[in-house]
Amino acid sequence: MDATTRFFEDLDRRGYNPRLAKSSGALRLDLHEGPQTTHWLVRIDRGNIQVSQEDMEADTVVGASPALFEDLVTGRENGLAALLRGDMTVAGDARLVVQIERIFPGPPHAQGPHRYRKGVR
Repeated sequence: MDATTRFFEDLDRRGYNPRLAKSSGALRLDLHEGPQTTHWLVRIDRGNIQVSQEDMEADTVVGASPALFEDLVTGRENGLAALLRGDMTVAGDARLVVQIERIFPGPPHAQGPHRYRKGVR
């Protein structure tokens, strides 16, 4: 099982994340690799999370490559930095992307409350 699948299965299994207690909405991730697209739909209702692989309408749609998304879920990449570089696309409510970024892990060797410090990546 790849890191992306583990990430979403773990997110769905836990069902609640206190970091998203003030968030609600649906975010669909479209992972594009050539002609193939894998969809992950994350529904958030004040911290309660449900994950599926449905290709349904969502408040926010994020497009990325599977390799980039694996880097995001393993902490090797920062989602907002990837977005600013143009490596990811966002359609719809971009605020949901900022809110959900809180649940992604920080860099593997980061310490303390500031995940992204100078020299740590």
